Amino acid sequence: MNKLAYFSFLLILLILPVTASADISASMSGIEVGKVTQSPAPARPGETVELSLSIQNVGNEDLSDIVVSLDPEYPFTSISGQSLTKRISFLEARQDEEDGTILKFILKVDPDVAEDTYDIDVVVKDSGSDARKRTPINIDIQGKEYAQVVTISESNIDLATVEPLEFVITNTGDAPIKNMEFSWKEPTGVVLPVYSSTSKYIKYLGVGESANVSYSVMADVNADPGLYQLDITLQFQDYDGDNSTIQTKAGIFVGGKTDFDLSYSESDGGEVSLSLANIGNNEAYSVKLSIPKQDNFVTTGSSSSIVGNLEKGDYTVTSFSISRTGAMASDAEVTAEDGEAMQQQGDSANELLVLIEYTDTTGQRLSVEKAVQIEDLTSGTMGTAGSKGPGQTGSNTYLYAVALILIAGGLVFYRKKKMEKEGNCEPIGVQLRMLKGKILGKDKE
Repeated sequence: MNKLAYFSFLLILLILPVTASADISASMSGIEVGKVTQSPAPARPGETVELSLSIQNVGNEDLSDIVVSLDPEYPFTSISGQSLTKRISFLEARQDEEDGTILKFILKVDPDVAEDTYDIDVVVKDSGSDARKRTPINIDIQGKEYAQVVTISESNIDLATVEPLEFVITNTGDAPIKNMEFSWKEPTGVVLPVYSSTSKYIKYLGVGESANVSYSVMADVNADPGLYQLDITLQFQDYDGDNSTIQTKAGIFVGGKTDFDLSYSESDGGEVSLSLANIGNNEAYSVKLSIPKQDNFVTTGSSSSIVGNLEKGDYTVTSFSISRTGAMASDAEVTAEDGEAMQQQGDSANELLVLIEYTDTTGQRLSVEKAVQIEDLTSGTMGTAGSKGPGQTGSNTYLYAVALILIAGGLVFYRKKKMEKEGNCEPIGVQLRMLKGKILGKDKE
């Protein structure tokens, strides 16, 4: 009997917890949890979401001191100052839907969460026992629509010139964007679009995708060079079909480089005067003219000249001491074989290269090289590589004269011999002196 009583007592101890647990679970079986509202719906990454939950007792027993709490997991976290545990003092039995208790909870959504539907558990517990009920609630998360103007193709445009202007719009949000309207405005009216309005439409832009919006623009010819502000507006529809607007600003510089016209004015005693005109639409600051090293010309003294600022349409005249670096061929030297080649090289041989340096309206130092035709400049006395140094022109003339004397002497000697045979001739010495005098006299003239 003692053994039988012992085993009976053990069996009672094993069965008791099971029976008690079943009774506790039964006390929570009448609790129903439902989601009433979610704001925003769907939830947004990186933002908060507010849940309104209905706690209803449809069981046959009244319940008191009930604890309702949320058990958040990724992508949900608690917020400082916002409790995830609420208490209900009394729940009457056999409640209808309108009799349920409404509880509100606020959670934080992870900013990097992907678009999907996630569960969060609602735990209802009887504070007087270990009885509890866990109910999952679904929360939809929709990526946030956001776009931004990432780049502008041009940082500056010239005056009175049609130039391209392109904006790159990128969807940097977590959701696609649809029915986008892009527009911009320059408040002073200096920069305006041509051939179209400023409004452009984009039907759809996926996450991470970019779209190019192109314009042809022109700046007023009378505008002051400087930085101008563009007010940019981007409108689109969000997930709920509501219109959202993003506004931003961008800067664009109006002005920049200019162009010049260079012409040969006159030449006097080696002084070459050049006329420089600013034919562009922008002012040029600290203009400097220089004669770079080149094959056909050389400067005497300074090879550069600072002419100061030149407004658009203005001009100035500056002079340089310039001479040619080699002797120009005379007509007597031009053979039939050389004629065609010299004609082809004539223009390039007369081109004087001039370097123009200036600071544009953006503050950048620029340079441009121009060529100008110099026609009536005489040869200088400076030799070049391959020449024989000073006095080359006079030496060549003397050699030509000696050659002509030798040729003439041969002709006279031949004629004298012929006349001696005929018996009618002056002495050869007299004839040579007469011929030499004529040649040298003509050369001096």
